[in-house]
Amino acid sequence: MIGGDMGWSYRKSIKLGPFRINLSKAGVGHSVGGRGARYTRTADGRRHMTLRIPGTGLSWRRSLGGRGR
Repeated sequence: MIGGDMGWSYRKSIKLGPFRINLSKAGVGHSVGGRGARYTRTADGRRHMTLRIPGTGLSWRRSLGGRGR
């Protein structure tokens, strides 16, 4: 088989102003923020904060503890 095991994935993002709803095979996550800073909670409960310098490609991401409730 060429490329080894492959599976299906699904990801859809819906933007509502500064809010973003992220739909994936794992469930529903959300994020809020703008070009410079964003808080994200993934479908499996992980949380992180991302800070970016727009136009440079530079970013910093920090995990905010373990899984949520």
